Amino acid sequence: MAVIQYIVDLGASVMLPIVIMVLGLLLGQGIGKSLRSGITIGIGFVGIGLVISLLTDNLGAAAEAMAKNFNLGLNVVDLGWPGTSPMAWGSDLGLIAIPIAIGVNIVMLVFKMTKVVNVDIWNIWHMAFTGAIVQVATGNFYLGVLGVIVHAIIAYKLGDMFGQVTDDYFGLEGISIPHGSSAYMGVFAAPIDDLIEKIPGVNKINITSEKIEEKLGVLGQPTIVGATLGFIIGLLAKYTVADSLQLSIQMAAVMVLMPMVVKLIMEGLIPISEAARKLLDKHFKGSELKIGLDPALLLGDSQVIAASLLFVPLTILIAVIVPGNQVLPFGDLATMGFFIAIAVGVHKGNLFRTLISGSVIMYVTIWISNQMISLQTQLGQQVGLVAKGERVSSLDQAGSPITYLLAKGITLETGLGFFIILVIYLFCFVYTFIKYKRQMLYIETGGEGVS
Repeated sequence: MAVIQYIVDLGASVMLPIVIMVLGLLLGQGIGKSLRSGITIGIGFVGIGLVISLLTDNLGAAAEAMAKNFNLGLNVVDLGWPGTSPMAWGSDLGLIAIPIAIGVNIVMLVFKMTKVVNVDIWNIWHMAFTGAIVQVATGNFYLGVLGVIVHAIIAYKLGDMFGQVTDDYFGLEGISIPHGSSAYMGVFAAPIDDLIEKIPGVNKINITSEKIEEKLGVLGQPTIVGATLGFIIGLLAKYTVADSLQLSIQMAAVMVLMPMVVKLIMEGLIPISEAARKLLDKHFKGSELKIGLDPALLLGDSQVIAASLLFVPLTILIAVIVPGNQVLPFGDLATMGFFIAIAVGVHKGNLFRTLISGSVIMYVTIWISNQMISLQTQLGQQVGLVAKGERVSSLDQAGSPITYLLAKGITLETGLGFFIILVIYLFCFVYTFIKYKRQMLYIETGGEGVS
């Protein structure tokens, strides 16, 4: 356990490269290729960290200033995933969540309940957080373990359900994205997409960053769009023109740099994923197993980046209109892409549809995170990361329907809001699952007898 704790403490930019290097050696890639893949992936994650820091330090501060300027009355700060993941790892369930999640994955693979072979050990913190919150809510360690197991099962199934999205739209063949807000909030997109498709006129609206660039010429280029949004946010934060221009250039830089660093991660992953696929095809013919990886891979898509920037001011606006909300979006504003990336893929890059489903996603996320203030604050105090008298929450994980429904459902701390979220989320999950099964049947039968 001490060795695992040491590796976890190194962070995702070191932990995942170590896992990839070991995996490369096991796949017979040799020391040189395995080392190169691991280091390249590490460089990519360092790059993502730098871009996210650029967003957090500059865009996050501007968003907080904007909220204060408009006297929004949001007094509980969203810690974001950087402030929440240490709580999960520091909890009683932090380290044991790793062998539990791996065990669940193996059992599901043996019984052909999933096609996901998860190697993204770092993001098991999502499952650990769910278990830790359930333990805080119930006072029962074993119910916390159950929380980890349930979240793991759902995550791997989500990886299956969005397999066609990651294959067809993102072009990540042989790769699955089972983790985090990208996956569990993605289920809202499928029913919304099909509903829009049935509305005459509206179903013809298709806005993408490429089409904006085509219509507006140089003014529609991603860098110009990013710069414009950055400047507007700066003015809303009551920055000086000079400071607003600084934020403008920083946001333009994000539009350029994010795809570049994600490309580095892909460069490191491609030889490993190809070797894994060959091995899996050899020993599990016809199984079409997929390698489960970090949702950061989705952030390189231009539509995801454009939507992410649009949702910075939009998420703050949504936070204001959510009844009784006290949570100020802050720490996770820099990573809006994680919440809406799968939705972008479901909508095939259509920003118009993404704005609709993304607004639903962020509304539900913020409402839930507001209900979880007490439990996350208790967890933070237990692990020594939150001082007495402070109140905290986060959009990533504390805003998760899985965590919320398990914690509140097991303790029977339910009300009208709980049942509304339960019904809506179950409907969206089942709808998406049925759609996935039909897609699989269509592929397997070549379209015969499937509508």
